[in-house]
Amino acid sequence: MTYALTDSWTMTRRELARWGRQPVAVVVNLVFPVMLLLMFGYLIGGGRGVSGDYLDYLLPGVLALTMAFGLEGTMIAVTQDLNKGVIDRFRSMPMADGAVLVGRSAADMLQSALGLAVLLAVATALGWRAHGSAAGFLGAVGLLLLFRFAMLWIGIHLALVAGKPEMVQAVQILVWPVGFLSNAIATPESMPGWLGAVVQWNPMSHTATAVRDLFGGSDGEPGHVWAAVAWPLALLAVFFPLAVRRFARLSR
Repeated sequence: MTYALTDSWTMTRRELARWGRQPVAVVVNLVFPVMLLLMFGYLIGGGRGVSGDYLDYLLPGVLALTMAFGLEGTMIAVTQDLNKGVIDRFRSMPMADGAVLVGRSAADMLQSALGLAVLLAVATALGWRAHGSAAGFLGAVGLLLLFRFAMLWIGIHLALVAGKPEMVQAVQILVWPVGFLSNAIATPESMPGWLGAVVQWNPMSHTATAVRDLFGGSDGEPGHVWAAVAWPLALLAVFFPLAVRRFARLSR
């Protein structure tokens, strides 16, 4: 276990070193969700079906969208390592199996946490305030990061399947309809009946709703919070072993 943790930390530092070499990409990933918040909140957003302050409704939705978007950086990094033979060289070294994937996921989670902090700071500057307790606030952030972790391993698995950076764009296109087919921007009640039913089943909708509850001071309705925990865990139960198995088969 000690060797596995050491190797994983080494791979995490490798990924963090890319931040210094590619600062523009880091800045773009941090600014993009802020642009979404400003664009939907002040330019094209109307809060269809939303009563009260639209920013209170919009912010948790944009936070959930941010946890789903931005996976192309991870997917491209994995596919580039595959095509350049970097992973093959790592696998020839006395290194713990899966340390490369763990390092990549750890670096991504650090960047996701930084992105959440930036977006929350901008929302606070715009006048947003969390009305719940400190425990509720931390619980909301935890749900968002859990959702990100599940999406991350979906992205890693798809990157290992795609194999080439050119294929990542085709896979990434699918993230957009899944992201916006949720209650992140508008309420399901404002949509056609059949579409609203689909939106309510979207895992992102459960996360966004639970975060709204926790930020709003209701301590979260149990059904929403449990669904926001159960969906990411179910996705992890499927895609984490698939990614590890796919990685193990690369040398065959």
